Amino acid sequence: MPIEILGMVGTREASETRGSYFDGPTVDTAYLTRFAKAHDEAGFDRVLIGYGATAPDGFAVAGHVLAHTDRLGVLIAHRPGFVTPTLVARKLATLDQLTGGGRVAIHHISGGNDADQRRDGDFADHDTRYERTAEFMDVLRRTLTSETPFDHEGSFYRYEGAYSSVKPATAAGIPLFFGGQSDAAVAVGAQHADVYMLFGEPLEQTADRIALLRAAAAKHGRTLRFSLSTRPIIADTEDAAWARAEAITAETRRRAEAAGGTSPQFATSNSVASARLQEAAARQQVHDERLWFGVTALTGPGGNSSGHVGTAQQVAGALLRYHEIGVDTFLIRGFDPYEDVVDWGRELIPALRAGAARIPVPA
Repeated sequence: MPIEILGMVGTREASETRGSYFDGPTVDTAYLTRFAKAHDEAGFDRVLIGYGATAPDGFAVAGHVLAHTDRLGVLIAHRPGFVTPTLVARKLATLDQLTGGGRVAIHHISGGNDADQRRDGDFADHDTRYERTAEFMDVLRRTLTSETPFDHEGSFYRYEGAYSSVKPATAAGIPLFFGGQSDAAVAVGAQHADVYMLFGEPLEQTADRIALLRAAAAKHGRTLRFSLSTRPIIADTEDAAWARAEAITAETRRRAEAAGGTSPQFATSNSVASARLQEAAARQQVHDERLWFGVTALTGPGGNSSGHVGTAQQVAGALLRYHEIGVDTFLIRGFDPYEDVVDWGRELIPALRAGAARIPVPA
């Protein structure tokens, strides 16, 4: 059963242990080019391009990545509400046409950080943001697929004769990714997403979420694909991998203390998904033998911070257990961003693909 492997690129070197999200040149073009090419050569299918209210524009970054790689696709993160869905549809379809087709996807983030939302002028509350996302995704999909002009009047958008003359370059279209774990998020993703993105929680909790989401989607006559985000830490031996994890913890702690606590970037986050990671970290540092939460409490509610630790074969085996319960996409990014990508291309990614090929398609 095939899997999709995603990475993540940035316009400068930064992680919990490398560089800074706030210091240095915002756009290091040479680094972005080298980073994107490393993903392409390592065998990744796509790379996520993140979104932040002070960050470089994701569509422009995506264009650069696509122009400097041969087959690598992009997953452009955005927050619905700042650009009209009809325009986003045309931007996506145009980029897909210009780059050969099948290389463009979009990830919807309704927003779990009130302070960052307000930097872009959005003062809507949590549930209102998700209601807006639902309408956005509905109009976006319709614009990408409708062969005739259409009218729409909703709570957030109104159109007369909406239409896009440019369509996706392939029959597969533009995949719509979505993330969020609140009740409001589940309702939106079940109805509108193609791929539902999950943080790296323990197997039992992940299976529960997949079952809940499948049931919610079935009410709309739909099926979902699922993506799991994790931060693999691998080495030639298991002992060396755990030693590396401890070194990452120590460096993360040192940087957090130097900054006066947890990362200020996420200090005001009210993301339910991030809170679930914090709860797992509070219960114990290691789950399912290899799922490690050593930096989660240190970084605060700042997105996917859990990772699987071991040799490449051990980590591949741990991830394939998620594949067996329904995950068919893995988003992996490193604490040593560039070096990890190169390393994963040697053994981890081939092992994942080979192992997935041996897992039968669920009935």
